[in-house]
Amino acid sequence: MNKTILKSAFLFLLGGSIMLSSCTKDLDRFPTNANTEEIVFSTYEGYQKALAKVYGSMALTGNEGPAGSGDIQGIDEGTSDFVRLYWWMQEISTDEAVVQVGWNDPGIHFFHPMNWTTDNVIIKGLYYRSLYQIGLANDFIRQASDANLSKRGITGANADAIRKNVLEVRFLRAFQNSVLMDLFGNPPYVTETDLPGVSLPAQIQRAALFNKVETELLALESTIAPASAADYGRANQSAVRALLARIYLNAEVFTGTARWNDAATYAAKVLGDGYALLPDYRQLMLADNNVNNSEFIFTVNYDGLRTKGYGGTTFLTHASVGGSMIAANSGIDGGWGGIRTTKNLPNLFADITGATDQRAQFYTNGQNIELTGEPAPAFTEGYAITKYRNLTRSGAQGSSPAFADVDFPLFRSAEMNLIYAEAVVRGASTGNTAQAVNYINNLRTRAWGGSNAGNITATDLNLDFIIDERGRELYWEGFRRTDLVRFNQFTTADYLWPWKGGVSSGTAVPSFRNLFPIPVSDINANSNLVQNPGY
Repeated sequence: MNKTILKSAFLFLLGGSIMLSSCTKDLDRFPTNANTEEIVFSTYEGYQKALAKVYGSMALTGNEGPAGSGDIQGIDEGTSDFVRLYWWMQEISTDEAVVQVGWNDPGIHFFHPMNWTTDNVIIKGLYYRSLYQIGLANDFIRQASDANLSKRGITGANADAIRKNVLEVRFLRAFQNSVLMDLFGNPPYVTETDLPGVSLPAQIQRAALFNKVETELLALESTIAPASAADYGRANQSAVRALLARIYLNAEVFTGTARWNDAATYAAKVLGDGYALLPDYRQLMLADNNVNNSEFIFTVNYDGLRTKGYGGTTFLTHASVGGSMIAANSGIDGGWGGIRTTKNLPNLFADITGATDQRAQFYTNGQNIELTGEPAPAFTEGYAITKYRNLTRSGAQGSSPAFADVDFPLFRSAEMNLIYAEAVVRGASTGNTAQAVNYINNLRTRAWGGSNAGNITATDLNLDFIIDERGRELYWEGFRRTDLVRFNQFTTADYLWPWKGGVSSGTAVPSFRNLFPIPVSDINANSNLVQNPGY
């Protein structure tokens, strides 16, 4: 699939053609529309448009364009994009990002000092966005049952194609359930058999949800199309394996039982599927990163002319530009002067060889590495990040200076290198140290522009190195909070950063903040739900 993934079909469905009932009384996540399921799913083409909605809900927020009624009410539509919400929660709560004091997005200034509440609008937004996307997936799966296909006269090759579509949708649902498992622990759980509006969704415990997600993914591994037979931006066997590797890496947090062997096994499976690192790290997050990209496994696709919205990589390219930065150098029409990093991130690079590591993409001119103000300081405090740029590899501007063309990788093969190495360090017998060192040095050789100057040996490979290397390789890609939780550094005093816990030098916070709260709106609306401890 090319960069315009099913986008022509979005026009039919972006207003909410699929009618589903909300599982809460507070936020109506499904805008009304005169089209019924019998109309939408009456033809093969209708199913393809519905599939576009399931995929499109990852990158779009409602009606075509930056304005209009969004999928999720009760939150600004521009903020309600999945990637933007997920990024806020995974990054701004850590050492990797801070937000300028002048930004007025409701709720964001509570993340860095780690004092968010059960009514935080960003937390609600991500929670309902994930449930909304699960609802879309459930509806597609339900409508694509053999009984429904037969009733609508869809047979033969068209029916077979829809059945293959169901496998992709099941992966998208599993991914969103993994997000809820990671951030919220014990969310409501619904499948295609739970008809909307009939009963209140039941709550599932984290370990049980892990088992559900794992079972779904293991079933998909042997049935979904391999990466070689799947279009760009579509779910495939490698994406399934990559998600398995990721949840196995975090299994001890999710279930209390470590799964290091499985993490190493599945990371190796993905790396054996034919992926290769891009030669230049600085090309990962550019406007043409969909072209000849051997590293990306599964992406959220953005297009400056067809996915106009203020989330995703439009947010990441614009919000990271401010101060004395020249917006055109990032291929955009102006910076929003919002997000930078704490000194901890650039210090990860300074500890080694400084600027020779090409992954260190910082703007320092006029920027003070120290955050001397309150937890939300002026933009000139903290280095700016230049990782996301709406420019092509040749330096040309993307298709629009207002909205980015940069695709956002949910999975790329570099993560698998790191998962394998960490699992081995933690004791996986399904991997070996020599291969782990090789996988790490592949990343570092690229980072040093093809030189082995930064390569390590087996004696360098330990957990302290791994968490730092993940920071160097994956910063601002939505990993940091999950990583710090797994390393027991998110809430504890074992690792501090400026203004952690609301203290300038950083301080520990209560451990219950390793999980976010279930929004109080859903607690009040659904008597089946019990709030996470501490909230």
